[in-house]
Amino acid sequence: MSSACSADKGASSVQSAQGKQSYQAIETILNSLDALVYVSDLHTYELLYINDYGSAQWGPIAGRKCYQVLQVGQNSACQFCTNHRLLNANGEPNGVYVWEFQNTQNGRWYQCRDQAIRWVDGRLVRIEIATDITERKEMEQQLAEAKALAERQANTDELTQLYNRRAFFNLSRQVVHQVHRAGNMLAVVMFDLDHFKQVNDQWNHAAGDAVLVNIAAMAQSIVRGSDVLARVGGEEFAVVLPDTNEEQARQLAERMRTGFEQHKIAIKQGQIGCTASFGIACANLAEIAGGVEPQAMLEDLLHKADQAMLKAKNSGRNRVCLYNDAADRGTAP
Repeated sequence: MSSACSADKGASSVQSAQGKQSYQAIETILNSLDALVYVSDLHTYELLYINDYGSAQWGPIAGRKCYQVLQVGQNSACQFCTNHRLLNANGEPNGVYVWEFQNTQNGRWYQCRDQAIRWVDGRLVRIEIATDITERKEMEQQLAEAKALAERQANTDELTQLYNRRAFFNLSRQVVHQVHRAGNMLAVVMFDLDHFKQVNDQWNHAAGDAVLVNIAAMAQSIVRGSDVLARVGGEEFAVVLPDTNEEQARQLAERMRTGFEQHKIAIKQGQIGCTASFGIACANLAEIAGGVEPQAMLEDLLHKADQAMLKAKNSGRNRVCLYNDAADRGTAP
């Protein structure tokens, strides 16, 4: 054998050894990752490779499709498969696509990095690296729930669980804007509990709180889902009623008034009866100029409803009074 042939064979042997070492190094790296790495045919979905992490979580390939190994009860490609996102209009790989997904088999969340590449035999395959982010998602969920709770608490009256004054004005402005755009009727009802100070003085503040809670619950059961009911003061409440005319508002207020009058609130010392005085103001927002701000419209209606409520109190309490532009203009609130 010539020295040249021996040298070629030696070089080939070295290259083969180096290639084997490189393959083993890549295998070692992939199998050391704390993440799923798999490769599947982009068109047939046949699993061509899965690392040790994936095998430990989902089992061996065993000639199966990716959806058969990684998902539950799948007999065809997943509806959420991202393969179509990995190729451009010319059918060539177009880079990495990152998304988050909750696995159907183990319920855990993963951040997935998907990419189409050419496999060793030239075919297009999908390579995915999926990192478990379940703890992060749980933390995000906890933070979202805490934020939602804080928002509810910021908008909720602690005692009655109705909207508080802040939430009332924020929500009511939105309602006024929507009703104004539609050109519909809007009504505002304000009511104040009669002789409420006497309840606190005669019984105690705990009894007064019980009255407020009961009244709030009764009022909530009467208003519609689209209405905005809130406790806006100590014993004062307000309701904004979209798409409601004067007669409809009066009927709703009368149902509340009658319900309050007939209801007895049980406390340790006995039973407490409580009534309320109601004031109503209505407007046809189609007749109001477009340049008027929702805040100004709302404040005007609240002012008028407050005047009507004062008239109800001055007329003997436990009654419903409507604001009359001609008769009530100039009445001190």
